[in-house]
Amino acid sequence: MTPIHILLLIGIYFLLLLLISYFTGRNDSNEDFFRAGKSAPWFLVAFGMIGASLSGVTFISVPGSVEATSFSYMQVVFGYLAGYFVIAFVLLPIYYRMNVTSIYEYLEERFGWHSYKLGALSFFISRVLGASFRLFLVAIVLQQFVFDAWGVPFELTVVLSIVLIWVYTFRGGIKTIVWTDTLQTLFMLCSVGLSIYFINQKLGWNLIDFLNSEELRDYNKIWFTSDWNARNHLVKSFLGGMFITICMTGLDQDMMQKNLTCKSLKDARKNMISFSLVLVIVNFLFLLLGALLFIYADAINIGMPIMDGKPRTDLLFPEIALNSGLGLGVAITFLLGLIAAAYSSADSALTSLTTSFCIDFLGMEHLPEPRKKTLRKRTHIGMSLLLIAVVILFKYVLDRNVIDGLLTVATYTYGPLLGLFSFGILTSYKLRDNLVWIVALLVIFSVVGIANLPQDWLGGYQIGYELLPLNGLLTFIGLWLIRIPKTQTVSGK
Repeated sequence: MTPIHILLLIGIYFLLLLLISYFTGRNDSNEDFFRAGKSAPWFLVAFGMIGASLSGVTFISVPGSVEATSFSYMQVVFGYLAGYFVIAFVLLPIYYRMNVTSIYEYLEERFGWHSYKLGALSFFISRVLGASFRLFLVAIVLQQFVFDAWGVPFELTVVLSIVLIWVYTFRGGIKTIVWTDTLQTLFMLCSVGLSIYFINQKLGWNLIDFLNSEELRDYNKIWFTSDWNARNHLVKSFLGGMFITICMTGLDQDMMQKNLTCKSLKDARKNMISFSLVLVIVNFLFLLLGALLFIYADAINIGMPIMDGKPRTDLLFPEIALNSGLGLGVAITFLLGLIAAAYSSADSALTSLTTSFCIDFLGMEHLPEPRKKTLRKRTHIGMSLLLIAVVILFKYVLDRNVIDGLLTVATYTYGPLLGLFSFGILTSYKLRDNLVWIVALLVIFSVVGIANLPQDWLGGYQIGYELLPLNGLLTFIGLWLIRIPKTQTVSGK
């Protein structure tokens, strides 16, 4: 498949998104942009959230991780499932009872202005980095397989990617995204299923042959329980996955903004539970695809793709789909899936960052009505420029598997949110609100120090995703130390 064919396919895809944007964004109101008029069908939100949760990181990086970690990622996925049930039965009732636009408004009501701003800032940093990780992944694929052939610099590739997102979200916002996510999820799931089918066909297998093959047994180990010191031990992976979901979905404005478009708490809960169960199956399919990619690469002697002098397992799927002679069907299937996966999370991230910045930092709800729409649109442009800058920066600093990098960043940035929300839900204490910044900074520096301790100091113990619950626990303890005793009035601080 030539670069011009790839660009033509991308162009057709975005014309379809623009058509959806035209019909969903005709009202161009802040209510539709931020909350879709609270009228989105729950099943539509649930299906679309699959694509938004998986993103281009899952689409490429999870299959690419199979060679090094087998199917151990499923231990994290089962932790995700537990986390979604916590969200459905603990967090969603709070958000619906308060009727919030930004979920961090809860922190202002519970503790005060400083806690509110700390929560909003934690999300903002987390989502900028997370969205940039996802956009970086699709940008390097487009660069490697399209724009390098034309001498287009990586920086321009990034600009074009984000401008395309801005074009179809600047009017309809979350109302547009609920519908585009549904289309993008459909493309992504079809891509995975068809890729598995076509590669098996090329190897002379059917699905049953593949599942029973000796080659698959080299990759399909799920449970890792023998070495407590290992990074991927079952307990550490499960707990890490659970808390990552609670934070990256339940305490994340991006994901919760979609849930808050449902008509009622009952609908939002149905959305969350059905979506979480399907997500387990979908993640397993991605791991099966990963094993099949490595089996196929070994069978026809495909070397690991190189970028900037380094082998990149993240690029094995596009290398096989586009350059291994599987045919035009596989290439088109892969590209549609990749584009859908990447942009289904990036577009909602751009919208949620705009929402959070307008509501949480600019106080837009307190401004005169004529200024609100103008401010929203200017902020939307500003968030686009910020994402461009961060994605370009990643090209020069990122040197690890992207899924691992994304989850590692989450262990640091979501800790203050986990601690604040946990303290608010599990206790009835108020806080010395102006001291929460000191607690958060001390905890983050402590966790960074713990994460970088030499393994021999810890008896060979490898620290993994359990840093996130540890971060939350230390924040909780710090908040306990600055609580206001119940016998003390606020004026007696």
